[in-house]
Amino acid sequence: MERRTVEVYEERGPIWASSRRPVRRDEARAFAALVPTGGIRIDLGCGGGRYTADLGRPVVGLDAAASMLELCRAAAPAALLVRGDLEALPFGAGTLQGGWANMSYLHLPRTRLPMALADLQGVLAPGAPVDLQVLAGDHEGFGLPGDDVGGRFFSGWQPDALEQVLVGAGFGPEPAVVEDDVVRVRARRLRSLADTVGAGMGVLVVGLNPSLHAADSGVGFSRPGNRFWPAARTAGLVTRDRDPRGALSVDGVGMTDLVKRATTTAAELGGEEYGEGMARLEGLVGWLEPGVVCFVGLAGWRAAVDRGARAGLQEGGLGGRPVYLMPSTSGLNAGSSLDELTGHLRAVIALAREGGR
Repeated sequence: MERRTVEVYEERGPIWASSRRPVRRDEARAFAALVPTGGIRIDLGCGGGRYTADLGRPVVGLDAAASMLELCRAAAPAALLVRGDLEALPFGAGTLQGGWANMSYLHLPRTRLPMALADLQGVLAPGAPVDLQVLAGDHEGFGLPGDDVGGRFFSGWQPDALEQVLVGAGFGPEPAVVEDDVVRVRARRLRSLADTVGAGMGVLVVGLNPSLHAADSGVGFSRPGNRFWPAARTAGLVTRDRDPRGALSVDGVGMTDLVKRATTTAAELGGEEYGEGMARLEGLVGWLEPGVVCFVGLAGWRAAVDRGARAGLQEGGLGGRPVYLMPSTSGLNAGSSLDELTGHLRAVIALAREGGR
Protein backbone atom coordinates (compact mmCIF):
# COMPACT_ATOMS: atom_id res chain seq x y z
CA MET A 1 0.00 0.00 0.00
CA GLU A 2 1.02 3.61 -0.47
CA ARG A 3 2.52 4.64 2.88
CA ARG A 4 1.15 8.19 2.74
CA THR A 5 -2.36 6.86 2.22
CA VAL A 6 -2.09 4.55 5.24
CA GLU A 7 -0.87 7.48 7.33
CA VAL A 8 -3.90 9.52 6.30
CA TYR A 9 -6.21 6.76 7.50
CA GLU A 10 -4.29 6.50 10.78
CA GLU A 11 -4.66 10.24 11.39
CA ARG A 12 -8.07 11.04 9.89
CA GLY A 13 -9.69 7.62 9.58
CA PRO A 14 -12.29 8.00 12.35
CA ILE A 15 -13.56 11.26 10.80
CA TRP A 16 -13.68 9.62 7.36
CA ALA A 17 -15.51 6.54 8.67
CA SER A 18 -18.13 8.55 10.54
CA SER A 19 -19.33 10.13 7.28
CA ARG A 20 -19.66 6.86 5.30
CA ARG A 21 -22.95 5.01 5.38
CA PRO A 22 -23.15 1.26 4.63
CA VAL A 23 -25.04 1.56 1.33
CA ARG A 24 -24.09 -1.94 0.11
CA ARG A 25 -25.32 -4.07 3.00
CA ASP A 26 -27.73 -6.07 0.82
CA GLU A 27 -24.89 -6.81 -1.62
CA ALA A 28 -22.60 -7.82 1.24
CA ARG A 29 -25.21 -10.25 2.55
CA ALA A 30 -25.77 -11.65 -0.94
CA PHE A 31 -22.03 -12.17 -1.22
CA ALA A 32 -22.02 -13.99 2.14
CA ALA A 33 -24.54 -16.47 0.74
CA LEU A 34 -22.09 -17.41 -2.04
CA VAL A 35 -19.40 -18.53 0.41
CA PRO A 36 -19.61 -22.20 1.48
CA THR A 37 -20.91 -22.76 5.00
CA GLY A 38 -18.02 -22.53 7.42
CA GLY A 39 -15.70 -21.08 4.78
CA ILE A 40 -13.46 -18.22 5.82
CA ARG A 41 -14.26 -15.01 4.01
CA ILE A 42 -12.18 -11.82 4.12
CA ASP A 43 -13.04 -8.12 4.09
CA LEU A 44 -10.05 -6.72 2.21
CA GLY A 45 -9.40 -3.17 3.40
CA CYS A 46 -12.20 -3.43 5.95
CA GLY A 47 -11.84 0.17 7.15
CA GLY A 48 -14.24 0.89 9.98
CA GLY A 49 -16.11 -2.36 9.38
CA ARG A 50 -19.12 -1.01 7.47
CA TYR A 51 -19.73 -4.42 5.87
CA THR A 52 -17.60 -6.86 7.86
CA ALA A 53 -20.43 -8.19 10.03
CA ASP A 54 -22.69 -8.60 6.98
CA LEU A 55 -20.25 -10.94 5.24
CA GLY A 56 -21.14 -13.91 7.46
CA ARG A 57 -18.92 -16.02 9.68
CA PRO A 58 -16.11 -16.85 10.03
CA VAL A 59 -14.85 -13.51 8.72
CA VAL A 60 -11.45 -11.84 8.68
CA GLY A 61 -11.13 -8.06 8.56
CA LEU A 62 -7.84 -6.90 7.06
CA ASP A 63 -6.57 -3.34 6.98
CA ALA A 64 -3.18 -1.61 6.91
CA ALA A 65 -4.25 1.08 9.41
CA ALA A 66 -4.51 0.24 13.12
CA SER A 67 -7.05 3.05 13.64
CA MET A 68 -9.39 1.39 11.14
CA LEU A 69 -9.10 -1.98 12.86
CA GLU A 70 -10.07 -0.40 16.17
CA LEU A 71 -13.26 0.90 14.60
CA CYS A 72 -13.90 -2.46 12.94
CA ARG A 73 -13.54 -4.20 16.29
CA ALA A 74 -16.52 -2.25 17.60
CA ALA A 75 -18.59 -2.74 14.43
CA ALA A 76 -17.87 -6.46 14.01
CA PRO A 77 -16.80 -7.95 17.35
CA ALA A 78 -16.89 -11.53 16.04
CA ALA A 79 -14.39 -10.84 13.26
CA LEU A 80 -10.75 -11.89 13.36
CA LEU A 81 -8.84 -8.68 12.68
CA VAL A 82 -5.48 -8.66 10.91
CA ARG A 83 -3.24 -5.70 10.23
CA GLY A 84 -1.82 -6.39 6.80
CA ASP A 85 -1.09 -5.16 3.29
CA LEU A 86 -3.19 -5.91 0.21
CA GLU A 87 0.07 -6.50 -1.66
CA ALA A 88 1.40 -9.05 0.85
CA LEU A 89 -1.54 -11.01 2.25
CA PRO A 90 -0.46 -12.97 5.35
CA PHE A 91 -2.41 -16.18 4.66
CA GLY A 92 -1.58 -19.64 3.41
CA ALA A 93 -2.31 -20.86 -0.09
CA GLY A 94 -5.98 -21.66 -0.67
CA THR A 95 -7.03 -20.96 2.93
CA LEU A 96 -9.81 -18.44 2.21
CA GLN A 97 -13.15 -19.14 0.53
CA GLY A 98 -14.30 -15.64 -0.37
CA GLY A 99 -12.93 -12.13 -0.87
CA TRP A 100 -14.86 -8.86 -0.52
CA ALA A 101 -13.00 -5.67 -1.49
CA ASN A 102 -15.05 -2.50 -1.30
CA MET A 103 -13.03 0.52 -2.48
CA SER A 104 -9.66 -0.72 -1.23
CA TYR A 105 -7.61 -1.80 -4.27
CA LEU A 106 -8.20 1.67 -5.72
CA HIS A 107 -5.36 2.88 -3.48
CA LEU A 108 -2.78 0.91 -5.51
CA PRO A 109 -1.03 2.19 -8.64
CA ARG A 110 -2.52 0.47 -11.68
CA THR A 111 0.70 -1.32 -12.61
CA ARG A 112 0.83 -2.95 -9.16
CA LEU A 113 -2.72 -4.31 -9.23
CA PRO A 114 -1.83 -7.47 -11.24
CA MET A 115 0.56 -8.68 -8.54
CA ALA A 116 -1.82 -7.74 -5.73
CA LEU A 117 -4.55 -9.78 -7.40
CA ALA A 118 -2.10 -12.63 -7.97
CA ASP A 119 -1.53 -12.57 -4.22
CA LEU A 120 -5.28 -12.71 -3.63
CA GLN A 121 -5.69 -15.56 -6.12
CA GLY A 122 -3.04 -17.51 -4.26
CA VAL A 123 -4.75 -17.34 -0.85
CA LEU A 124 -8.22 -18.12 -2.19
CA ALA A 125 -9.48 -21.64 -2.81
CA PRO A 126 -10.58 -22.52 -6.37
CA GLY A 127 -14.17 -21.47 -6.90
CA ALA A 128 -14.09 -18.77 -4.22
CA PRO A 129 -16.27 -15.74 -5.03
CA VAL A 130 -14.81 -12.24 -5.20
CA ASP A 131 -16.57 -8.88 -5.15
CA LEU A 132 -14.26 -6.04 -6.14
CA GLN A 133 -15.26 -2.36 -6.31
CA VAL A 134 -12.92 0.46 -7.32
CA LEU A 135 -12.97 4.00 -8.64
CA ALA A 136 -14.10 4.48 -12.25
CA GLY A 137 -12.19 6.71 -14.62
CA ASP A 138 -8.67 7.64 -15.57
CA HIS A 139 -7.37 9.48 -12.50
CA GLU A 140 -4.16 8.12 -11.00
CA GLY A 141 -2.23 9.78 -8.20
CA PHE A 142 -2.80 12.04 -5.25
CA GLY A 143 -5.18 15.00 -5.34
CA LEU A 144 -8.36 13.27 -6.46
CA PRO A 145 -10.96 15.98 -7.18
CA GLY A 146 -13.69 15.86 -4.55
CA ASP A 147 -11.65 13.86 -2.02
CA ASP A 148 -13.04 15.18 1.28
CA VAL A 149 -10.20 13.65 3.29
CA GLY A 150 -7.21 14.67 1.18
CA GLY A 151 -3.72 13.22 0.86
CA ARG A 152 -4.76 9.80 -0.42
CA PHE A 153 -3.58 7.99 -3.57
CA PHE A 154 -6.27 6.79 -5.99
CA SER A 155 -6.32 4.86 -9.26
CA GLY A 156 -9.37 4.84 -11.47
CA TRP A 157 -10.18 1.99 -13.85
CA GLN A 158 -12.04 1.49 -17.09
CA PRO A 159 -14.27 -1.62 -16.82
CA ASP A 160 -12.74 -3.56 -19.72
CA ALA A 161 -9.20 -3.00 -18.44
CA LEU A 162 -10.16 -4.16 -14.94
CA GLU A 163 -11.79 -7.30 -16.31
CA GLN A 164 -8.65 -8.15 -18.31
CA VAL A 165 -6.41 -7.73 -15.26
CA LEU A 166 -8.68 -10.12 -13.36
CA VAL A 167 -8.49 -12.67 -16.19
CA GLY A 168 -4.70 -12.44 -16.13
CA ALA A 169 -4.71 -12.93 -12.36
CA GLY A 170 -6.57 -16.23 -12.69
CA PHE A 171 -10.16 -15.12 -12.09
CA GLY A 172 -13.31 -15.57 -14.14
CA PRO A 173 -15.01 -12.15 -14.02
CA GLU A 174 -18.59 -11.32 -14.85
CA PRO A 175 -19.13 -8.17 -16.95
CA ALA A 176 -18.21 -5.12 -14.90
CA VAL A 177 -20.97 -2.81 -13.69
CA VAL A 178 -20.36 0.95 -13.73
CA GLU A 179 -22.50 3.12 -11.47
CA ASP A 180 -21.77 6.80 -10.86
CA ASP A 181 -18.04 6.93 -10.13
CA VAL A 182 -17.36 3.26 -9.30
CA VAL A 183 -16.70 0.01 -11.15
CA ARG A 184 -17.78 -3.27 -9.58
CA VAL A 185 -16.80 -6.73 -10.77
CA ARG A 186 -17.92 -10.07 -9.40
CA ALA A 187 -15.66 -13.02 -10.18
CA ARG A 188 -14.63 -16.53 -9.21
CA ARG A 189 -11.16 -17.77 -8.44
CA LEU A 190 -10.31 -20.24 -11.21
CA ARG A 191 -8.01 -23.23 -11.16
CA SER A 192 -5.50 -21.28 -13.18
CA LEU A 193 -2.10 -19.61 -12.96
CA ALA A 194 -1.87 -15.92 -12.13
CA ASP A 195 0.28 -13.59 -14.20
CA THR A 196 3.40 -12.23 -12.53
CA VAL A 197 3.71 -8.93 -14.37
CA GLY A 198 4.36 -5.27 -13.65
CA ALA A 199 6.13 -2.13 -14.75
CA GLY A 200 9.74 -2.19 -15.93
CA MET A 201 9.89 -5.74 -17.35
CA GLY A 202 12.87 -6.37 -19.61
CA VAL A 203 11.35 -9.65 -20.79
CA LEU A 204 7.79 -10.99 -20.72
CA VAL A 205 7.72 -14.78 -21.01
CA VAL A 206 4.55 -16.19 -22.56
CA GLY A 207 3.57 -19.83 -22.14
CA LEU A 208 0.83 -21.49 -24.16
CA ASN A 209 -1.46 -22.25 -21.23
CA PRO A 210 -1.01 -23.57 -17.67
CA SER A 211 -0.89 -27.25 -16.95
CA LEU A 212 -3.01 -28.41 -14.02
CA HIS A 213 0.26 -28.99 -12.15
CA ALA A 214 1.30 -25.36 -12.75
CA ALA A 215 -2.13 -24.06 -11.74
CA ASP A 216 -2.02 -25.96 -8.46
CA SER A 217 1.61 -25.15 -7.64
CA GLY A 218 1.42 -21.49 -8.68
CA VAL A 219 4.56 -21.84 -10.80
CA GLY A 220 4.63 -22.03 -14.60
CA PHE A 221 6.78 -24.60 -16.45
CA SER A 222 7.06 -26.59 -13.20
CA ARG A 223 6.05 -30.04 -14.40
CA PRO A 224 8.77 -32.66 -13.99
CA GLY A 225 10.90 -32.74 -17.11
CA ASN A 226 10.16 -29.19 -18.26
CA ARG A 227 13.46 -27.48 -19.03
CA PHE A 228 12.45 -23.83 -18.88
CA TRP A 229 13.88 -23.06 -15.46
CA PRO A 230 17.20 -24.91 -15.99
CA ALA A 231 17.63 -23.15 -19.33
CA ALA A 232 16.63 -19.76 -17.89
CA ARG A 233 19.10 -20.04 -15.02
CA THR A 234 21.92 -21.23 -17.26
CA ALA A 235 21.25 -18.41 -19.72
CA GLY A 236 21.24 -15.84 -16.92
CA LEU A 237 17.62 -14.83 -17.48
CA VAL A 238 16.58 -15.57 -13.89
CA THR A 239 18.45 -15.84 -10.61
CA ARG A 240 16.39 -18.37 -8.68
CA ASP A 241 14.81 -21.67 -9.69
CA ARG A 242 11.01 -21.91 -10.00
CA ASP A 243 10.44 -18.47 -8.47
CA PRO A 244 8.25 -16.36 -10.78
CA ARG A 245 7.79 -13.60 -8.21
CA GLY A 246 11.53 -13.35 -7.72
CA ALA A 247 12.01 -13.37 -11.48
CA LEU A 248 9.82 -10.26 -11.69
CA SER A 249 11.16 -8.36 -8.67
CA VAL A 250 14.85 -9.33 -8.98
CA ASP A 251 15.38 -10.02 -12.68
CA GLY A 252 12.69 -7.93 -14.38
CA VAL A 253 11.19 -11.01 -16.03
CA GLY A 254 7.41 -11.29 -16.12
CA MET A 255 5.36 -14.37 -16.93
CA THR A 256 1.93 -14.91 -18.46
CA ASP A 257 0.10 -17.36 -20.74
CA LEU A 258 -1.55 -16.96 -24.11
CA VAL A 259 -4.59 -18.88 -22.82
CA LYS A 260 -5.31 -18.75 -19.09
CA ARG A 261 -7.41 -21.95 -18.91
CA ALA A 262 -5.48 -24.78 -17.32
CA THR A 263 -5.69 -28.16 -19.09
CA THR A 264 -4.14 -31.59 -18.97
CA THR A 265 -2.84 -31.13 -22.53
CA ALA A 266 -2.79 -28.23 -25.01
CA ALA A 267 -4.91 -30.34 -27.39
CA GLU A 268 -7.93 -29.39 -25.26
CA LEU A 269 -7.69 -25.74 -26.32
CA GLY A 270 -9.95 -24.30 -29.01
CA GLY A 271 -9.13 -21.89 -31.81
CA GLU A 272 -11.31 -19.14 -30.37
CA GLU A 273 -9.30 -19.25 -27.15
CA TYR A 274 -6.11 -18.45 -29.05
CA GLY A 275 -7.66 -15.37 -30.63
CA GLU A 276 -9.11 -14.10 -27.36
CA GLY A 277 -5.84 -14.77 -25.60
CA MET A 278 -3.82 -12.87 -28.20
CA ALA A 279 -6.15 -9.87 -27.86
CA ARG A 280 -5.69 -9.86 -24.08
CA LEU A 281 -1.94 -10.28 -24.44
CA GLU A 282 -1.67 -7.44 -26.94
CA GLY A 283 -3.44 -5.16 -24.48
CA LEU A 284 -1.16 -6.27 -21.66
CA VAL A 285 1.98 -5.68 -23.72
CA GLY A 286 0.78 -2.29 -24.95
CA TRP A 287 0.06 -1.25 -21.36
CA LEU A 288 3.18 -2.51 -19.54
CA GLU A 289 5.62 -2.23 -22.48
CA PRO A 290 8.13 -5.02 -21.72
CA GLY A 291 11.44 -4.85 -23.56
CA VAL A 292 10.87 -8.15 -25.39
CA VAL A 293 8.02 -10.66 -25.51
CA CYS A 294 9.29 -14.25 -25.56
CA PHE A 295 6.85 -17.01 -26.56
CA VAL A 296 7.91 -20.38 -25.18
CA GLY A 297 6.65 -22.78 -27.82
CA LEU A 298 5.65 -22.04 -31.40
CA ALA A 299 2.09 -23.41 -31.33
CA GLY A 300 0.27 -20.40 -29.89
CA TRP A 301 1.79 -17.83 -32.23
CA ARG A 302 1.28 -20.12 -35.19
CA ALA A 303 -2.38 -20.69 -34.27
CA ALA A 304 -3.20 -17.02 -33.69
CA VAL A 305 -0.82 -15.05 -35.92
CA ASP A 306 1.38 -16.87 -38.44
CA ARG A 307 1.00 -20.56 -39.28
CA GLY A 308 4.43 -20.67 -40.90
CA ALA A 309 6.36 -18.91 -38.12
CA ARG A 310 9.81 -20.23 -37.24
CA ALA A 311 11.86 -19.74 -34.08
CA GLY A 312 13.54 -16.35 -33.73
CA LEU A 313 12.56 -12.68 -33.95
CA GLN A 314 9.13 -12.18 -35.54
CA GLU A 315 8.24 -9.48 -38.02
CA GLY A 316 5.69 -6.95 -36.74
CA GLY A 317 5.94 -7.75 -33.04
CA LEU A 318 2.99 -7.35 -30.68
CA GLY A 319 1.59 -4.29 -28.95
CA GLY A 320 4.48 -2.21 -30.22
CA ARG A 321 7.11 -4.55 -28.74
CA PRO A 322 9.38 -7.14 -30.41
CA VAL A 323 8.41 -10.81 -30.26
CA TYR A 324 10.83 -13.73 -30.11
CA LEU A 325 9.64 -17.33 -30.60
CA MET A 326 11.53 -20.27 -29.13
CA PRO A 327 10.78 -24.00 -29.10
CA SER A 328 8.76 -25.56 -26.34
CA THR A 329 10.71 -26.42 -23.19
CA SER A 330 8.45 -29.38 -22.43
CA GLY A 331 10.15 -32.71 -21.92
CA LEU A 332 7.93 -34.01 -24.74
CA ASN A 333 9.87 -31.83 -27.19
CA ALA A 334 12.78 -34.20 -27.71
CA GLY A 335 13.89 -32.29 -30.81
CA SER A 336 15.30 -29.38 -28.79
CA SER A 337 18.23 -29.90 -26.42
CA LEU A 338 18.82 -27.96 -23.20
CA ASP A 339 21.76 -26.23 -24.88
CA GLU A 340 19.56 -25.11 -27.78
CA LEU A 341 16.86 -23.79 -25.44
CA THR A 342 19.48 -21.96 -23.41
CA GLY A 343 20.82 -20.40 -26.60
CA HIS A 344 17.39 -19.05 -27.50
CA LEU A 345 17.03 -17.44 -24.08
CA ARG A 346 20.47 -15.88 -24.42
CA ALA A 347 19.30 -14.37 -27.70
CA VAL A 348 16.26 -12.95 -25.89
CA ILE A 349 18.50 -11.40 -23.23
CA ALA A 350 20.71 -9.84 -25.89
CA LEU A 351 17.66 -8.46 -27.67
CA ALA A 352 16.36 -6.92 -24.43
CA ARG A 353 19.74 -5.32 -23.72
CA GLU A 354 19.77 -3.82 -27.21
CA GLY A 355 16.45 -2.18 -26.53
CA GLY A 356 14.39 -4.67 -28.52
CA ARG A 357 15.93 -3.81 -31.89
